[in-house]
Amino acid sequence: MKKITGGVTAAKGFEAAAAAAGIKYENRTDMALVYSVKPCKVAGTFTTNVVKAAPVKWDRQIVESKIKSQAVIINSGIANACTGEEGMRCCLETAKAAAEALKIPADGVLIGSTGVIGMQMPIEKLKKGIQILAKEKQSGAVAANAAAKAIMTTDTMEKEVAVTVEIGGKTVTIGGMAKGSGMIHPNMCTMLAFLTTDAVISRKALKAALCADVEETYNMISVDGDTSTNDTVLLLANGMAENPKIKEGTKEFEIFAEALHEVNETLAKKMAGDGEGATALFEVTVRGADTKEQAKTLAKSVVCSNLTKAAIAGHDANWGRILCAMGYSGAEFDPEKVDLYFKSSAGELKIIENGVALDYSEEKATEILSMPEVTAIADLGQGEETATAWGCDLTHGYIDINADYRS
Repeated sequence: MKKITGGVTAAKGFEAAAAAAGIKYENRTDMALVYSVKPCKVAGTFTTNVVKAAPVKWDRQIVESKIKSQAVIINSGIANACTGEEGMRCCLETAKAAAEALKIPADGVLIGSTGVIGMQMPIEKLKKGIQILAKEKQSGAVAANAAAKAIMTTDTMEKEVAVTVEIGGKTVTIGGMAKGSGMIHPNMCTMLAFLTTDAVISRKALKAALCADVEETYNMISVDGDTSTNDTVLLLANGMAENPKIKEGTKEFEIFAEALHEVNETLAKKMAGDGEGATALFEVTVRGADTKEQAKTLAKSVVCSNLTKAAIAGHDANWGRILCAMGYSGAEFDPEKVDLYFKSSAGELKIIENGVALDYSEEKATEILSMPEVTAIADLGQGEETATAWGCDLTHGYIDINADYRS
């Protein structure tokens, strides 16, 4: 596997563009296009929130109907959530406008929106933006990066990645871009992720690879415990790599799934580390568990703990908060067997052994916790299973951003 540049345009046949449509923001781009020169098979996963935005409903019916797609239209600034029939009409008009501008079928145009909930979309601005996107679309890393920037809301940086692998003597590429900074919580979040591949792959295998990996990546991140109305991950495959068709249960499927995991984990960690107001990516690994589910439950409980997140922000090795979060997770374990470590680029330090604090250096612990990426490792000493969750520290910056988000 090899990491390359290019994001959503790295795979053969994919193009992208960005436009400043003035939907909510001024003096910046706020619309993006991902386009394939050939129709794509599509797999997708969506928010578990009962309140679902119009684009989520729109995309789900496309994915479930097995219609092929050639384009995704994305806007930032307004979420098109809690907008009733008008919101769905906006999706229809958006799809029709994109179909006309790009000369493709309207029934396969996918849509992504992120931003303020409850505001109606300015459809005329969207249509003008689509005209710009259609004219500006192109291949290459510059176009991919522009699209990744256009979908940002409170994100502080664009999030993109691409990898290549060899399958059947052909180079297969998977690329992607994502946005997400706040209202982020396991079971999908205010995150949009758009993945592209030129792999020849069965629809069943495409769906299986994505759905399984979402559980290990995007559903293992949390910023603030809030599950959004707009969460969407879309994976488009246009088959232009000309490899032998990838089918589920084969070695080729395993290679593809591993590459997809690299893309998804990279984007997930970028989102977690770019949490609103965050100064550090906070990673929690639970090992020595009896079952994978036990490890996942414990890791997510720690990464979601506001007290622990605040301690990370203060570079305070308050290990009691971690054990406390593990204790109320609902997972059974023996606290008197737990070993706990803190780790970062500044080193690794064992904090507790068999549930009891060691005589460790507070100064060294503070140094380790002062790095931009911090890991807590909890060893249960029970079994062989491991799971990792990702989040961020909790700072005053989170309140500053969300106290006046609508303005």
